[in-house]
Amino acid sequence: MSELRVQPGAALRGRARVPGDKSISHRTLLLGSIAAGKSHVEDFLPSADCLATLEAVRALGVEVQEHTPTELTVHGVGLHGLQEPDDVVDCRRSGTTMRLLAGLLAGQPFLSVLSGGTQLRRRPMGRITEPLRSMGATVLGRDGGRLPPLAIQGGELSGIDYTLPVASAQVKSALTLAALYASGATRLRVPGPARDHTERMLAAMGARIATREGTVEIEPGASLQPMDVTVPGDFSSAAYLLVAASLLPGSEIILEAVGVNPTRTGLLDLLRAMGADLTLHQECVVGGEPVAQIAVRSAELSGVEVGGDLVVRAIDEFPILAVAATQARGETVVRDAAELRVKETDRIATTVRELRRLGAGIEPRPDGFVVHGPTALAGALVDSHGDHRLGMALTVAGLLAQGETLVRNVGCIADSFPGFAATLASLGARVS
Repeated sequence: MSELRVQPGAALRGRARVPGDKSISHRTLLLGSIAAGKSHVEDFLPSADCLATLEAVRALGVEVQEHTPTELTVHGVGLHGLQEPDDVVDCRRSGTTMRLLAGLLAGQPFLSVLSGGTQLRRRPMGRITEPLRSMGATVLGRDGGRLPPLAIQGGELSGIDYTLPVASAQVKSALTLAALYASGATRLRVPGPARDHTERMLAAMGARIATREGTVEIEPGASLQPMDVTVPGDFSSAAYLLVAASLLPGSEIILEAVGVNPTRTGLLDLLRAMGADLTLHQECVVGGEPVAQIAVRSAELSGVEVGGDLVVRAIDEFPILAVAATQARGETVVRDAAELRVKETDRIATTVRELRRLGAGIEPRPDGFVVHGPTALAGALVDSHGDHRLGMALTVAGLLAQGETLVRNVGCIADSFPGFAATLASLGARVS
């Protein structure tokens, strides 16, 4: 599907499940590959990005059985069982695949080359390559190793004491994976909250890893035990449904078994601060990850100011937050979010450009944006620019607009939320 036609007006009602968490699905494959035995994974996300990781670990000699698209068995080869790939490893469009693999491959005694599509080859990798070099890996790439493709000659790593320049889960995870192969301990200092799925999963697998406020310490050498994992629903995918139901009058939906890891749920806090009617039920812990049912009803929202640590906890949700802000009373200001400039697109520039096509009062800033609401949106021709999160945000905006909205280049939505349009339609949205 290359485009979506969106008609406004219909309230959302009913129950839905969102696909499995993208971040956790990546990690079940990577960590399962270096476990000492078979790991069973249920509710895996068969998105384009996660399938890139699946093919990557196969290229490294790991057998992965696909019982169904969402149920897998990963035949782990142990910490030292990966094999040198006989070709370039194609990470497709997935920055997570490339960055985490770079850390894992830095500890392997062979040469590997990571590349991907045009969009991925424009994304910065210096935050990964520079500390990996300081651990002893040889990493080459364009622009002095700051851009893909990356050629990695791993092995003979040393532990480091390293302060990350930004609170990035991908950087932290890449260095944690490399630290499993180092001689000596590694201490990572993180300047703010960042997703901790890697640390939680490694701890459950028996790794010598300790987390304290702002610090992760890894002692190498422990064999990783295989795991049985049920992947919770992806909060980043749930975000679009939460915002749509909050904004469409008369809406009332329940989302089942959503991951509510506090390092991921910044948008939940923001929506509540804006006045959204959100309630968590059936809270529990599954495989070390907090999970809950989320109920949401439509409500009138007010603008908020967003900055500091909250930005990291909501970094993937700013396009849909911008949509919510167009319907909120007053001004919404986002700052400290310059990281959005180096996502799949420059998410500040593309979000502003496309929402303006719909009539939104939104202005870019170097590190964020300002939205003046509420604004009556009007249907228009808009484009995802190949960014799955922008494509979904524009679809929700189309539900709020007067007249038909046509969202182009929506094939990228499968990168994280296969079946997005069908899920919306099942709740009553007019999307085709």
